[in-house]
This record gives sequence, structure tokens and C-alpha cells, in this order.
Amino acid sequence: MNPYWKIKLALICNYIIFAILLNSVGVVVLQVINDFQVSPENASILEAYKDLSIAIGSFLLASYIPRFGYKNAMLTGLGIVITGSALMAAFGSFIMAQLLFAMVGVSFALIKVSVYSTVSLITKTDSEHASFLSILEGFFMVGVLGGFWLFGSFIGFAAESETVTWLHTYWILAGIGVLAFILLATTQLDESSVKTDAEGSGKAFIEMISLIKYPLIIFFIFGAFLYVYIEQALNTWLPTFNFTVLQLPDAISVQIVSIYAGCLAAGRLLGGYIMKYVNWFYVLQTSILIAIGLIILVLPLTIGIEPGSVTGWGSVPFAAYLLPAVGLFLAPIYPTLSSSVLSALPKNRQSGMTGLIVIFSALGGTTGSIITGFLFSRLDGQTAFYFTLVPLILLFLLIIPYRRSRDRFDKSSVA
Repeated sequence: MNPYWKIKLALICNYIIFAILLNSVGVVVLQVINDFQVSPENASILEAYKDLSIAIGSFLLASYIPRFGYKNAMLTGLGIVITGSALMAAFGSFIMAQLLFAMVGVSFALIKVSVYSTVSLITKTDSEHASFLSILEGFFMVGVLGGFWLFGSFIGFAAESETVTWLHTYWILAGIGVLAFILLATTQLDESSVKTDAEGSGKAFIEMISLIKYPLIIFFIFGAFLYVYIEQALNTWLPTFNFTVLQLPDAISVQIVSIYAGCLAAGRLLGGYIMKYVNWFYVLQTSILIAIGLIILVLPLTIGIEPGSVTGWGSVPFAAYLLPAVGLFLAPIYPTLSSSVLSALPKNRQSGMTGLIVIFSALGGTTGSIITGFLFSRLDGQTAFYFTLVPLILLFLLIIPYRRSRDRFDKSSVA
């Protein structure tokens, strides 16, 4: 048996709990609009509370985590989300939702940098590293998919019960967090190899920022920003789109978004297999073109659906199943770009690059959610989703100079 099986299991459990919480923004947006009479424009700020706290947390903490300890950082992150989930379950409100997502964001900054760095401690080869990282990201998507069904189930129970509300979902999440905390706390992790490197935390911070001077990193930052803009715009607003445009019942509006998460998971696995035989550049460009075509073809099918026309799964319009399928083609983009930029850098600069990945991904997610929420509020759902074509087209164009820059990049220049 692999000697690191317990720490690997602990990392997987960490990722699952954060997958559910991070990707529940769309569900919570729909529920605060319905239950707390919050406007779509104001509800969109929840994404900012999550993503800006991730960005700020990563910016301030990433270079100090090695000194604090990866295990300690992960335990701290879990403790914060357990507390936040319990508070949300007990005192659910729009203000509490804002506080929860801020807590989740800071915690995820601790978790992601620690998890990515820990993987290097428990794997011996590049192939083993890539393999386990792919497994982690796969379980992340499993958590996303399961989260939609968990929330959807409680929303369904709430419609038939006077004692159950959708907020009770957070008691379950707090319980999962406690189990993950106990598992991690009772697991040994040898961090001696990174303790000495942690002494120069200030230097590490400067080195992280200094990476931005390289054209390769600049192209990547814009690419990551644009991708997460698209992914989170769809992820956050699909439940509301399903409810207000496709006229689905609220429980089905949430549960059917699991198709999007499932497509993202399948797309990453399928993309990884295809890229064994086809250059990543052509896979990504083809995927983006298909995603653009799918959005253009599907959105006209969502027009003119009458309120009350959908009463159950049997009457759900075909467009509700087809639109989330765009995730299948978006899926390979982010992990492929991240892998390509990390592998281009020497190992001692990869933790700093991970910090930048987290920061600019978070900023992209916030921007996508807020702009889409603004368009939802001021125009309509179809127009809001048509606007995702703009960053998709920009990403298609950006990958061209990014590839050229990577091909010319000299790893030794940043050693």
C-alpha cells in the first residue's frame, strides 16, 4: 500500500468540501433572490466576497504558508469553514452569506497553496505528480457535482416541509468538514524539506511578484482570468437562468446544473487522454470554437418558454440539458494552461506561480459573476449569456501568442 495513502485521502477530502462550498454561489444567489428579496445585481456580489478574499488571502499569505506549515494551514482553513457553515445554518441571511463566502475564500487560499505544495512532498516523479494532481482535480469536480444535488435535495425537502430549509444543508457541510479535520489532524506529514526554504518568506513574496515581468506569465495571467470569467459566469448564474429563463422549478434549477459540473469533470478526463496524441494547442483551440458554436446554437432555443410550463423532469426543455454541455469543451482549458506554465518554470518558482494562478483566477471569477449579474438585472438572461462569447473569443486569440511565448521561454532565466 502507498505509504502516503492517508495524507492523499485527507487532501481529497479537503478538496471535496471546498468544491461544494466554492461552487454553491449560484445556488445561494438563486435562494437569496427568492427568500431574502435581493436583486440579481446585489446578489452577484457574493462571488466577489468569495473570489476577492481568495485573491487577497493568496496575495498576503502564499509566501508565508511554508513557515506556518502546510498541515497547520489546512487545519486552519478547515476550522474556518466549519465555523462559517455552522453560523450560516443557524443564522442564515444575505449578510451571513457574504460573511460565509469571505471565510470560504480566505480558507481556500490556505488550502489550495498548501495542497498543491503538499503534492510535491508525497510524489516522487513528475508523472506521479501530474497523475495525483489530476485525481485531486477530478475529485474536486465530483464534489461540485454532489454539492448541487445536496443543495437541490434540501431545497426540495423545504418545499414539502415546514421544519426543513435549504440552510440545513450547511449542517451537513459542517459535519463533513469536521470529519476532514479529524482525518488530517491524525495524519503525519513530513515538511522538513521545506522548512528551511520558508525562512525567506519576504523574499519568496518578492519572487512571486517578480514573475509578472515575463511575457509568458503575462499571457497566462490574462488567459486564466478570461477562462475563469467564463466558467464562473456560467456556474454562478446557471441556476438563476434555469429558474427565470427556462422556467424550471427551483429544486430542478439547481440539480440540473450538476450536468455542467459533470461535463467539466468528463471534459478534463477526456481532454487529458486526447492530449496524449494531439498537441494541447489544437485541443484547446478546437474546444473553444465548439463552445462558441454551442452557445450561439443553444441560446435561441431558450426564448419564449411559458411560465408554469415545466412541472417536473419530464417537461424540462431540451435546452436545459444542452446548455450545460458547454462545460465539456471548456473543461480542458484551465488545467492545461496551468500545467503548461508550471512545467515551464523551475520547481523553486512553482509555489509562487501557484499563488499568482489563485489570485488572477479569483479576480476573473469575480469579474465574470458581477458583469453577468449586472446584465441579468439590467437586460435579460439570454443577453447576459451571449456576452460570454466576448471572453471566449479573446481567449482563443490570446492562446496563439501564449503558445509562441512558451515555446521560446528559457527556464534557466528564472532559476
